[in-house]
Amino acid sequence: MTSLGALWTGTARIEDGDDVTPEAPIAPHMTDPELLADRLLGGGRLTEHECLELLRTPDDATVRLVAAASRLRRQHFGATVKVNYLVSLKTGLCPEDCTYCSQRLGTGAEILKYTWLKPEEAVAQASHGIAAGARRVCLVASGTGPTDRDVDRVGRIVTRLKSDHPDVEVCACLGLLKEGQAERLGSCGVDAYNHNLNTARSHYPEICSTHTYDDRVDTVGRAVDAGLSPCSGLIVGMGESDEQLVEALAALRDLDADSVPVNFLMPFDGTPLEGTWNLTPLACLRILAVARMMCPDKEIRIAAGREMHLRSLQPLALEVANSLFLGDYLTSEGQGAADDLTMIRDAGFTVLGADGSPASPASPAADRSTAPAPRAETARPATSPPPTPSAAPTDSATAPASAPAATPAIRRRGAGTDVAPNA
Repeated sequence: MTSLGALWTGTARIEDGDDVTPEAPIAPHMTDPELLADRLLGGGRLTEHECLELLRTPDDATVRLVAAASRLRRQHFGATVKVNYLVSLKTGLCPEDCTYCSQRLGTGAEILKYTWLKPEEAVAQASHGIAAGARRVCLVASGTGPTDRDVDRVGRIVTRLKSDHPDVEVCACLGLLKEGQAERLGSCGVDAYNHNLNTARSHYPEICSTHTYDDRVDTVGRAVDAGLSPCSGLIVGMGESDEQLVEALAALRDLDADSVPVNFLMPFDGTPLEGTWNLTPLACLRILAVARMMCPDKEIRIAAGREMHLRSLQPLALEVANSLFLGDYLTSEGQGAADDLTMIRDAGFTVLGADGSPASPASPAADRSTAPAPRAETARPATSPPPTPSAAPTDSATAPASAPAATPAIRRRGAGTDVAPNA
């Protein structure tokens, strides 16, 4: 029997009585993840060449890569998992043409569409997630970016939310920011700002034409300059090459975001990337493990698409990621919130700040300087979660995979509906 400790040290320990030597070395991969983890624990950095080789780890060596990356995760975050909760303040009707997005200009995806939630509705939605253990609430609005009136609107929501829940972290995600808007959000109590780079600079023209990669970098910079904690990540599975994935991870490391959400493409019907299935569960594990090794001391968050792409390997992903979104996403349904919490416990982790686990630290930005009323849409049955097909072995991080049997389940509960949220 092979012990977990043996996997972590790169050796296969043999039980007493076995007619073999006490320890048998595991054949090393071209780039040994354990040796790289040693170097990273000592303050070193992963090169882009090493990152590329790790992404191309064979399927049968992926658990060893995860074990090595797990040493970094536990060094910096122990056995805690930070729970985040999304509230979509405004959904649909976006004028941008991002190919991956179900809310894009001209979308054919049959998602919920509604204008701004009232402050009391937004706070009620957020309170459900906080009651379930969320340490951070992410307030998201569709669109290119907020008007000054929108910033004031979000400010009122945050003020009311912080009054009811003074210890909760609030992250805003409102699109591209103009001069002075980040400062105004901070003055209202916003702790962090999310704006994902989404993909590599070299791949960006393939996924969007209505704004640029530099627009995104600029917005993250505005958030940092205003003293907000930067949150920026990516979406994988959009047809990027392994080299472009490395490029994106290196850019996120250089950006020095405090939290890095990793989304897995959800190919909604009615979008240009409909029917795009480029990921396997093991490939997703490799991507998360390499994200951890590229950004050893950052919050790595498993974000949208985890249920569809990681499938039964979600608990193993917590060995490298220390954060996740609870329940549903902006336009799609996620795993049941109670199932999320059970998964965390069953995998041997604790929710940050709950059940005696360490309290949530102060917002990283400090180191850098009543149920909702009914709305128009009502619930409709969502499609069942996809079954778990077997994944073909591959040496590539993003090689084509067999498509699950169902498309993303459209969210028909929570914000914008009169149905209780998934929390």
